[in-house]
Amino acid sequence: MIRLKTERQINQMREAGKVVARALQLVRRLARPGVTTAELNRAVEEFYASVGAEPLFKGVRSGPGKPPFPAVICASVNEQVVHGIPGPYVLREGDILSVDTGCRLDGWCADAAVTLPIGKISPADRKLIEVTEATLDLAIRELGRCRHWSQVARKMENFVRRHGFSVVEQFVGHGIGRQMHEEPQVPNFVSPALRRNDFRLSPGLVLAIEPMVNAGTPDVRLTEDHWTVVTADGSRSAHFEHTVAITEQGPVVLTSLDGVEATTGS
Repeated sequence: MIRLKTERQINQMREAGKVVARALQLVRRLARPGVTTAELNRAVEEFYASVGAEPLFKGVRSGPGKPPFPAVICASVNEQVVHGIPGPYVLREGDILSVDTGCRLDGWCADAAVTLPIGKISPADRKLIEVTEATLDLAIRELGRCRHWSQVARKMENFVRRHGFSVVEQFVGHGIGRQMHEEPQVPNFVSPALRRNDFRLSPGLVLAIEPMVNAGTPDVRLTEDHWTVVTADGSRSAHFEHTVAITEQGPVVLTSLDGVEATTGS
């Protein structure tokens, strides 16, 4: 069941969104050559504790008998697509780093991700990052123009393909509210499953929209740690995410520091 949120509930989620935005702002300041991904995780964990926010990722299990996720951020480097475990890896000039994090504040959740260049990166990697971020921006704008999610997903998929990249299909966005993962599933591409389960873009809907884009094949594989997902061909990957509410006035990004309302002009 899709649970629509009231204006008051969206405002409560906005407070959680500000915390997530500040966490990612902290990562932006710290992520540079010579820093380990464990140091980034520790900084975000201490920040969440300082504001009384509950991290959403730490302790989550991917399935029965699987190890719990041990960190408050996912730190995915280069060919790692998502769910990278922070650790001793030392960031190097030319890396690209995707950081995903979420928290619960006063009972309400927010979730966001960003891909960062570490020092000077290649033109190809910069284009990958720019196209992925632009795909998320496009989706947010189109929330105020389209009637159903499938229309947005098709525009996202076509935009990525026009730039020579591929959309990861094994992982999708999601509804969000009191729980990190709620209905509906929010794919960044159109499939028979989406056509069967398409949903209307109604005021009160809150979505975590998160395109993951690969430079090569869309195929991915799971590594031995049971969490980290990498591209099947070793190509690089980028990931951006925002928690976005649809309101009577249009889409509003909840995981930004300034509460961005999307431009919905023709």
